[in-house]
Amino acid sequence: QVQLVESGGGLVQAGGSLRLSCADSGLIVRFNDLGWYRQAPGKQREVVAVITSGEDTNYAASVKGRSTISRDNAKNTVYLQMNSLKAEDTAVYYCYAQIRRGVRQYQYWGQGTQVTISS
Repeated sequence: QVQLVESGGGLVQAGGSLRLSCADSGLIVRFNDLGWYRQAPGKQREVVAVITSGEDTNYAASVKGRSTISRDNAKNTVYLQMNSLKAEDTAVYYCYAQIRRGVRQYQYWGQGTQVTISS
């Protein structure tokens, strides 16, 4: 069973920082990929950052250089540290996990946490 629970969202001033956390009820080592997506009002959901089981990372161009994704397998938690926040970072942030079994992919999502950046 997969239960992804996000925390750490809230209201932050532009230029500030925050750290999002996503904890699973089980072992995150079973996931091939973990990541964060976001969805702003009136826009499609977009990828923010992904970390693989080998700890390779990829970032959206819009957050690269000011965000860090990490995973703590002992705590079954994935984090997203975001710095130099901008108004355009305002969105609901969703935790994401994927398991690959051959040609099949199984994707799981958290409920989302709101991040609002005030200018």
